[in-house]
Amino acid sequence: MPKEKGNRVVATNRRARHDYAIDDTYEAGLVLTGTEVKSLREGRASLVDGYAFIDRDEAWLDAVYIPEYTEGTWNNHAPRRKRKLLLHKEQIIKISHKVKEGGFTLIPLSIYFLDGRAKVELAVAKGKREYDKRQALRERQDRREAERAMSTRSQLGE
Repeated sequence: MPKEKGNRVVATNRRARHDYAIDDTYEAGLVLTGTEVKSLREGRASLVDGYAFIDRDEAWLDAVYIPEYTEGTWNNHAPRRKRKLLLHKEQIIKISHKVKEGGFTLIPLSIYFLDGRAKVELAVAKGKREYDKRQALRERQDRREAERAMSTRSQLGE
């Protein structure tokens, strides 16, 4: 029985949803050292430059920044090291086919604890072009303006 219950988000990559069109998401476990887990429990991590890749039928997470644990000793971890991801074989094959297909990349969306175990949410995504980003922003603004107009109209009508 785990000591912790529920889902506790440590870090999210908000920029990823802006820069990429997300096709599919996966939940993967992380192989971490003790000081990395302690640092994550303090809520310190950054996914900004992080990416994942498949190498020899194994999934790896690279360039994710988990700072050194402040109370750690000489056996502290390197902040930006490659970390192995725990995925099912079928998922790895499916992801690798999608990435080899072209145009797709594997990016981390969030790191969180699920019932005491560190997990990462991965996305198979395609990079957006600049005009796609502008179009998405314009659509979001139009939706906000429409909601604002409808709410003021309903307030005036009452």
